[in-house]
Amino acid sequence: MTHAPARPDTSFVLPLAAVGRDDLAVAGGKGANLGELVRAGFPVPDGAVVTTDAYAAVVRSAGLAALLDAAADDEGGALRAAFASVEMPADLRAAILDAYALLGSGPVAVRSSATAEDLPGAAFAGQQDTYLNVVGPDALLDAVRCCWGSLWTERAIAYRSRRDVDPEGVRIAVVVQRMVPAEFAGVLFTANPVSGARDEVVVDASSGLGEAVVSGLVTPDHYVLGGDGRVRERRPGQREVVVRGVEGGGVEHRTDEAHLELPDPVLAELAALGRRVATHFGRPQDIEWAWADGRVWLVQARPMTALPPPPLHLSRIQRITGPQFVEYVPVRPYPMDTSGWIKRGIGRTVERMLAEIPGLRLDFADVLPERDGVVDRFVPPQPRPTWKLLGAPARNLPRVRRYRPADWTADQRYIRFEQEAHELADLDVRTLGWAELRGLPQRTFEVLDRITDLRVDYLPRVGVDLLRLRVLQALLRRRDLAGLTLGTRTRTEDANRELLRLAEQVRADGALRADGALRADGAPPADGALPADGALRAAFELEPEALAERITQDPAFSDFRAAFAAFLDEYGHRETTSPLLMSAPTWGDAPATVLGMVKLLVEDAPALQADDRAERAERQLLTHPLVRLTRSERRVLRLLADARAGIAFREDTHFHGTRTLPVLRHAVLEMGRRLAEAGVLREADDVLHLRLEELEGLGEPTTLAPADADRVRVVARGRSARRAELAGVPLIAPDVLFPGRATGGDALVTGAPASGGRATGPVRVVRDAADFRLLRTGDVLVCPYTNPSWTPLFQRAAAVVVDTGGIGSHAAIVAREYGIPAVMGSAVGTSVLTDGQVVTVDGGTGRVTGD
Repeated sequence: MTHAPARPDTSFVLPLAAVGRDDLAVAGGKGANLGELVRAGFPVPDGAVVTTDAYAAVVRSAGLAALLDAAADDEGGALRAAFASVEMPADLRAAILDAYALLGSGPVAVRSSATAEDLPGAAFAGQQDTYLNVVGPDALLDAVRCCWGSLWTERAIAYRSRRDVDPEGVRIAVVVQRMVPAEFAGVLFTANPVSGARDEVVVDASSGLGEAVVSGLVTPDHYVLGGDGRVRERRPGQREVVVRGVEGGGVEHRTDEAHLELPDPVLAELAALGRRVATHFGRPQDIEWAWADGRVWLVQARPMTALPPPPLHLSRIQRITGPQFVEYVPVRPYPMDTSGWIKRGIGRTVERMLAEIPGLRLDFADVLPERDGVVDRFVPPQPRPTWKLLGAPARNLPRVRRYRPADWTADQRYIRFEQEAHELADLDVRTLGWAELRGLPQRTFEVLDRITDLRVDYLPRVGVDLLRLRVLQALLRRRDLAGLTLGTRTRTEDANRELLRLAEQVRADGALRADGALRADGAPPADGALPADGALRAAFELEPEALAERITQDPAFSDFRAAFAAFLDEYGHRETTSPLLMSAPTWGDAPATVLGMVKLLVEDAPALQADDRAERAERQLLTHPLVRLTRSERRVLRLLADARAGIAFREDTHFHGTRTLPVLRHAVLEMGRRLAEAGVLREADDVLHLRLEELEGLGEPTTLAPADADRVRVVARGRSARRAELAGVPLIAPDVLFPGRATGGDALVTGAPASGGRATGPVRVVRDAADFRLLRTGDVLVCPYTNPSWTPLFQRAAAVVVDTGGIGSHAAIVAREYGIPAVMGSAVGTSVLTDGQVVTVDGGTGRVTGD
């Protein structure tokens, strides 16, 4: 009499039904999720899990611990080789083969199931191995060995390193399941992975085994289904290859099969199953499936990663505010950005100005909502009216009468701000005790509040004066008059002039290159003698990073070094990326960026000064017949002076408002350095994954309780993983913010017309401040965003095309003042247009065409 083999009862092998979602440490991510599906009654092929205990037992019995420690050094090669031939303990071997017998001893699929895979935020898709149509005991044992070794492939080690997964805590299980001889197979997503729509199911399918789809061997049939199970979109695949199991084990690739399509009722069944799985796990799922003999089987389920947030439906107000605000968030803010500089610093300034001037409510927590502690998306602001809106005229009329922007620097609040800002700048955060360092961020916010108070009181008059100038231009039919306010003296213009002076100092540095005393790469002569003249100019042939190092170290450059240090003392607080982000370096933190701008000015000085255009525009206004007839020249000049003073106030208070930013940034990074030194954080920059209030609540790092240190470490690591997951997900889809902006007719790119005129020139894509040096006079500047630190580029650009922004954005305002065409909100300019491509920009129609 033949007896069925007993179900294994060791901890080495467990039936899938014995594990569930909470058994990650035993069954790995894939095994735990499949076991959960079995328990919930979903159609899953019968199978078993070779647990992580089995993996640990093999490591112990074979003495592989030393190789585990060295795996990162040799990229896992020795460890993989050891696992491939490792001798299994007898009880483990028997448990695996007993489980195989229970599965019928026929073809099985053998899949790796690591403890760090198929998790929210870290799919580890394809990082470990899978073996299909495995037949026979020996082949099964070899496949299990190879799965263990695949935990230590070069790609898996690199992936874990990028995701900050501790290699010491990673183990692997192996799932063994009955093989499904699939007629069709593929993947389904219970939310649209491109648009983020939660009411759509996306299915990719192809004939044969799913390996062809998941490994990218085939262009699959693509379906998008709605909530009702009906197909909304259908795109046939190419069917380049079909993977089939072969008799005796293994698979083959066929290229001669007819192109069949999955029936619509099966698609509807897949969609319904997928939605049930997503409901069971409580979040959208990425599911692998197979269809055989008229039945659907689920062979894998994991949380969808890098899923965009659900599509936004913007209001009319959001379509206006979105393009203006989005350029301030060119990258995803860190938790430290949102909780610190945005919530309590510059963001609070914006919220206060809206609340106290017009009476509108705005909360940046609604603009940059967070999920799992990380900014999830950008939601264009929609300020809401409050009861204060009714009192705006009575509240602002006294301000208009009392506070003249031309006199703002005599205000006692500004004088006090200057004193306090200098005191903050003089601090050396490295010498402060923990308590004082922890309290420094709040001091920076209190100093910034003085600038906010000034803006609240003076901006109403600024608005009135600029409105009066616009009305005058309309009455005189001079609305197209560009450059009227271009000659306004602002701190930004001061910075531009100082950059020019630095460039002039370099250009005046003799003609050493002609003398041949210095090599073209900027290196000194072989005898080490450094001539007095020309060395500085020749050094500017170096790339900015090397140039910064040379300027810092070479005694021959002491004069320029002193001038450059004075420049950074005055202007080093300027942001390189966005005034909203304290995580990004300032000019002072990134001197190579500033030297890149100087290098650009050395090689390509602007031909026309801004003041010339301002003078011409002013003369055209003053000589208008109506102005001369009414003898209104003096009143017009006063109006111009008031408008220019208002613009200067607006720009300069922004300039001064960021003066506390470096102090805040340096204080936070110093706290991060001390936490890393104490072993609480891996690196100093990991502090950016914390919230400011969390940091302020920590005690001295060297005496921090182990439980508190562990909590901080886990929080930082979790948010780091979440941020890494979202690395390829835009904060807002361009087609939501700029619908229909890709092309139009013969246009390469279209956008919002923001500054009139036409200009033709070669494209120069400038993605960030590090690329400033690439722009040449006459180039068409194409960029993802701008901020005031980009202003020097407008002096030489023929035109500007920006992915983000609208007519009120920084780039649009500056372009109009400089009289160059501008197209804003192109959405795709930096991806469609290429360096050197000659284009014509029509700033009046918002079109960019090929020349």
